[in-house]
Amino acid sequence: MIVAIDGPAGAGKSTVARLLAERLGFRYLDTGAMYRALTWLALRRGLALDLADALAELAVENPVEFGETGRVFVGGSDVTASIRRPDIDKLVPVVARHRQVREVMRERQRALGEIGDVVIEGRDIGTVVAPQAQVKVYLRADADVRAARRSSERPGIGADALATDLRMRDEKDAVNMRPAEDALQIDTTDLEVDEVVALIEELVVARRTP
Repeated sequence: MIVAIDGPAGAGKSTVARLLAERLGFRYLDTGAMYRALTWLALRRGLALDLADALAELAVENPVEFGETGRVFVGGSDVTASIRRPDIDKLVPVVARHRQVREVMRERQRALGEIGDVVIEGRDIGTVVAPQAQVKVYLRADADVRAARRSSERPGIGADALATDLRMRDEKDAVNMRPAEDALQIDTTDLEVDEVVALIEELVVARRTP
């Protein structure tokens, strides 16, 4: 079974998806981490981030891998912590905007999803990457709440800078990010993580029942 969780930054996708996967005994696939890993590798190799074809080739030659505990590997290195640095935060959108890169990443995401029993979170999973997913969820939340959540995740970055970054990401993502028609939409503004996970878990159990 594939569980697709989409939504904007700060809506709670990563936290919810990770906890849901643990409860279900599913694998957890963070598609954002894949773009971060490619960005990290490109910087390490000294590759200019405006070279779309070269970045796509780098992604093909160095497919991102995920460990059982959610650790992220690329180019033979464990980059789980490295890809969360502020400099990667700023540069990921530059890499992710390239169509060639997105195509390579989506194919990799589909291949990982086909292994089965996985929770995949991102921005276009239910609509583009895995439209056949048995469970599709779209998380949303008020902008102020999302900015506050991002601030708690990135204590080294000022609140104003994070709010600006969030607004810019929303604008860039607007073209490709929308709920699938059959997605369960959940507003997480006033919900605790456990409440959101419980709602999705209930839906998963219902869909798995013969």
